[in-house]
Amino acid sequence: MIDSQYPVGKFERRNDLTMDDRRSLIAVIAECPRHLRAAVANLSEQQLDTPYRDGGWSVRQVAHHVPDSHLNAYVRLKLALTEDEPTIKPYEEARWAELADTRDVPIDVSLALLDSLHTRFVAVLESMREDEFKRKLRHPDHGVVDLDWLLQLYAWHSRHHVAHITSLRARNGW
Repeated sequence: MIDSQYPVGKFERRNDLTMDDRRSLIAVIAECPRHLRAAVANLSEQQLDTPYRDGGWSVRQVAHHVPDSHLNAYVRLKLALTEDEPTIKPYEEARWAELADTRDVPIDVSLALLDSLHTRFVAVLESMREDEFKRKLRHPDHGVVDLDWLLQLYAWHSRHHVAHITSLRARNGW
């Protein structure tokens, strides 16, 4: 049985990435907008408002959360590439998921945002030299991490939330 909270498993960091590994992870991030769009295709308003698990977010909240989260990741990436070990600011994602833009704005707006954002996100990632993946940032919740960590986390995050929706669809026969 698939774990409805972690349908692709919990995030696990690897410390020995090669440039080929990084290219594969970048490809996962590049495909995220297409996969998320496919996951929510043809869902009714009622289905969009269905939580992917008991106590979890609705499909609508997930669809808005992914670009919120990846926008933060993109800014963190750029900060780490342009500053020496910047301290980044976490955000209250659960509270963001309750705001009016998540509740009232059609998910197509967030899907379009994700398309545009990932064009730029992937452009930066693909331009990076191997040594740049070792640049650091300071995350108040995770300590000092490097950009290999950020790359792995957001490749996982891309798969994680798409799987929330696709596993819900499979369970409910949608």
